[in-house]
Amino acid sequence: MNQARNRQELLSWINKVSFMAYDMALYLDTHPDDQQALEFFQKYSQMRRQALSNYAAQFGPLTMDCINTDDHWQWADQPWPWEGGYC
Repeated sequence: MNQARNRQELLSWINKVSFMAYDMALYLDTHPDDQQALEFFQKYSQMRRQALSNYAAQFGPLTMDCINTDDHWQWADQPWPWEGGYC
């Protein structure tokens, strides 16, 4: 049960930091010289990358960016996020 809660919490965190990064990316499309917005984007993009890396280490890759192809194709080894009520 604890692992399921941790998985759900991590997915929630990924959604939150992803929203912030994508929102800033859209803003920067129309305000490319806003240095404060760029720093905000960089901060949340890094937080998103770290959260995705943490998720992949614990539960398997969530996005293709997190797939380790050294030994085999891991993409379908774990349950999908919508399996088991994690989304």
